[in-house]
Amino acid sequence: MSGQAATLTGVRADREQIVSRPVRRRRLGPGKPIKFGAAIGPVLLLVIWSIGSATGWLDPRVLSAPWTVVTTTGDLIADGRLQSNLLTSTQRAFVGLGFGVLLGVVLALLSGLSRLGEAILDGPIQIKRAIPSLALLPLLILWLGIGESMKITTITLGVFVPIYIHTHNGLRTIDSRYVELAQTVGLSRWDFIRRVVLPGALPGFLLGLRFAVTGAWLSLVVVEQINSTSGIGYMMELARTYGQTDIIIVGLVLYGALGLLSDGAVRLIQRRALSWRRTLAD
Repeated sequence: MSGQAATLTGVRADREQIVSRPVRRRRLGPGKPIKFGAAIGPVLLLVIWSIGSATGWLDPRVLSAPWTVVTTTGDLIADGRLQSNLLTSTQRAFVGLGFGVLLGVVLALLSGLSRLGEAILDGPIQIKRAIPSLALLPLLILWLGIGESMKITTITLGVFVPIYIHTHNGLRTIDSRYVELAQTVGLSRWDFIRRVVLPGALPGFLLGLRFAVTGAWLSLVVVEQINSTSGIGYMMELARTYGQTDIIIVGLVLYGALGLLSDGAVRLIQRRALSWRRTLAD
């Protein structure tokens, strides 16, 4: 009996040791944020570009070396061409972005808060969504000519659709319990929009704004190469005529940098405005 008791005691001790042993859980999320992680991809691309140019893998007539691009950028800054064209392009992009955001938000509110508004507006906007804004360029040129109005309108059309789509989706996915609670406490229409609708649609709006910022720069690239007399696109088109690959690369780098910085700014606003949400990005 004493032997059995000792055996049972040993088994119990082993079980207690197994139970008390901490269980290592596998992390399912993406892990902790990497400091300056957003810069790793562009820096790696720059390193590959530099190695390819230094070893002769990349023909300078096809793709200029990074140091050549830097020298060309300095020359363009010295004679004032870069600053002037950059200012013109930035103004066009932000004016079109402003009009597009305002139009998208207004249409999303009219459609998202009213079944009648949705019946009238949503169908035509979905049709526009299926038609690329650049496909409308011939018609816009006939209507508006080749001046600034056509350029701003093209950018606006490329911006308002993502704003509308994501803001409208944010409005329609607001929890119905909040609507019932607002009715119970007797909120007015304006208070309901201010306290429930706008905060509820904010995540969708900010997501749409990221797409809209990118759409503004994409539209700008095209419209500035159509009979323009200023802007980064005009500078690139002029360089293409004279076979100046380095200036074309300068323009592409500028467009990429502007798009990256704009998206980063929107992501920062998104992180600050939605700090109450815990997501995998945190």
